[in-house]
Amino acid sequence: MTRLAQDMLRMQYHDVMMVDLHRLDGDQCRFLFLASNRQKRIGTQMMKIRNLLIALAIVMISLLTACESTNQKSGSVSTDAGMDAEVIEFLGWVDVSLTDVQTGETFTMTDFSGKVVLIETMAVWCPNCIVQANEVRKLHELLKNPEDLVSVSLDVDVNEDAASLKDYTEEFGFDWRFAISPRKINRALGNLYSAQYLNPPLSPMLLIDRDGNVYELPYGRKNADYLLEILQPFLDEN
Repeated sequence: MTRLAQDMLRMQYHDVMMVDLHRLDGDQCRFLFLASNRQKRIGTQMMKIRNLLIALAIVMISLLTACESTNQKSGSVSTDAGMDAEVIEFLGWVDVSLTDVQTGETFTMTDFSGKVVLIETMAVWCPNCIVQANEVRKLHELLKNPEDLVSVSLDVDVNEDAASLKDYTEEFGFDWRFAISPRKINRALGNLYSAQYLNPPLSPMLLIDRDGNVYELPYGRKNADYLLEILQPFLDEN
């Protein structure tokens, strides 16, 4: 076996070659060369197969990512549509029927179209609500009870009923509309405006103008003069 052949075999088998190459005859040498070449061809084919599998894997990942993205977009469209439908449902709170606990008459906020409506959310147990209601009464007195100003107090405590609310109005002499707020209105107020509208001690109030636009008033007690300052521009509109 020539020195060159031995060197070539060492390069191919290097660390794993455990045979003394000097003892190989020509046929054995040729066998090793053929085996080595066959191993190279197999290795090349395996490399091609591996590369092909990697390429296929990349393509599959890309397709799966595209499908997932499409599904997410479709889902977001459905969610947005659902949210829009829910918002529309909430906006319908002004059409929900309420019952005046003092007279038993039913009404909706849209019944007062063309008038200015002042809404306070309250509860029988709330001391701040009594103070705020007294300011509402003073407001009506300052304005001399105009027909185009409607006050509505909504009891948002789900544990209170019409009987207790009626007793409350009679005890304190409040003579405007008081009603138990149904869950549908509570959900609408909490979602459209703020959950604080279900927190009576903050004296939450809304104003609806003659065209049905709803405005949020600042939280906290509002005296009659302050309320008058806010409402007067709306009352002056024809």
